[in-house]
Amino acid sequence: MITLELLTDDESWEDTDQLEKICRKGLNAANQRHSGEVTILLTSDKKMCELNRQFRNRDKPTDVLAFPADETIAPYLGDIAIGFGVASKDACDGNKSLHNHIAHLAIHGFLHLIGYDHQTDEESDVMQNLERSALESIGIPDPYLISTQS
Repeated sequence: MITLELLTDDESWEDTDQLEKICRKGLNAANQRHSGEVTILLTSDKKMCELNRQFRNRDKPTDVLAFPADETIAPYLGDIAIGFGVASKDACDGNKSLHNHIAHLAIHGFLHLIGYDHQTDEESDVMQNLERSALESIGIPDPYLISTQS
């Protein structure tokens, strides 16, 4: 079982009770055999840009970042940060609900916390398949299907 602490530091995020349920649902869908604690920070693009610059050497905001905890502080698994602006824009551009996209980002971040990555095509395929499976289990359509309609 995963214990979630949800934090927000940006007023753009509304209805945090609903967002906590969505994040919890995503984490539970992605989790097959781990137990521990996860913190999710719902934040601004400005903060995401700072975190991305500090930890990934990229000077731009992003939708999600994951920070796995050192194994010595188990049962803490790590931190996930989700940026409102990029996440909202991506949801809109992909014709997805923001809530479904947040669940996807929580799943994506959680998979990073437990050791998955997408640096190679093979790793990316594995991670996307795990995401698809988790999302399907909670009734969310495959976010990787590309619509050819304009």
